[in-house]
Amino acid sequence: MTVIIQNDQLIAEIAEHGAELISLKSKEHGLEYIWQGDPAYWGRHAPVLFPFVGRLKDDQYVYQGKTYQMGQHGFARDMDFEVIEHGQEMASFILRSTPETLEKYPFDFELVISYELGGDGITVHYQVANTGEKEMFFSIGGHPAFNVPLEEGLSFEDFYLAFSPLKSRLRLPLKGPFIDMDQKTLGQTNTNLALNRELFEQDALVFETRGLNAYAIRSEKSSHSVTLSYKDMPYVGIWSPYPKEAPFVCIEPWCGIADTVNSSGNLMEKVGINQLGAHEIFKTKYSITVK
Repeated sequence: MTVIIQNDQLIAEIAEHGAELISLKSKEHGLEYIWQGDPAYWGRHAPVLFPFVGRLKDDQYVYQGKTYQMGQHGFARDMDFEVIEHGQEMASFILRSTPETLEKYPFDFELVISYELGGDGITVHYQVANTGEKEMFFSIGGHPAFNVPLEEGLSFEDFYLAFSPLKSRLRLPLKGPFIDMDQKTLGQTNTNLALNRELFEQDALVFETRGLNAYAIRSEKSSHSVTLSYKDMPYVGIWSPYPKEAPFVCIEPWCGIADTVNSSGNLMEKVGINQLGAHEIFKTKYSITVK
């Protein structure tokens, strides 16, 4: 089942499965901005990453002496959410902990994902509630994929990434699927970055971020663009599958990252993990604007 929201400029469709944004279209010119999930390249659109971002070493972690199994990016993207609010321009979805989730993630939680249209954009709200009596450890992030090129007749290489603010950010290189903290470097985000396949030869580009950040996919040959922005999310991943010539780019705002090469596997020591006290609530959001 899917839910549709719309305003004067945009129409968006969200799947109850994974509370995933699967379409964002301009009413004026019918342009689809969200990747439509061709499984030949990547069969998703904009999954929600929870309670982990990225991969864990050996697909497992240790909490209070017990080992738990967990696949890449957690389980929320593969679960059915419940619609708790649906208006003309917004919709909210909830996922609650169950006996099944507690077997692999020993925390009681409520995860609410809300989508809100406004003008030429959509804002995605994340709310994590710790409904248990003990401290909770989690990561959460977005993984929206945007069509590139944004119009027919242009190529992937006709587009570039524009960063705001135009300043260097710490880049966290990947070694396999894991973060190699020993190889941190200054990323060249103080200038526009031309898109090409080789950018992603070593998997995603991962940066540490602070404050307000915006990332735009643009072309000098097109009037169309898409921009993702957020405030105070500590990481971003930029990804397109290599060596497939996939016609999309993901811009992924994260509160959390994959395990490091030297990770101990202990959940409480995990780099980038968020802590939430009993009955506390965590909120964050990001926005997508289009032309």
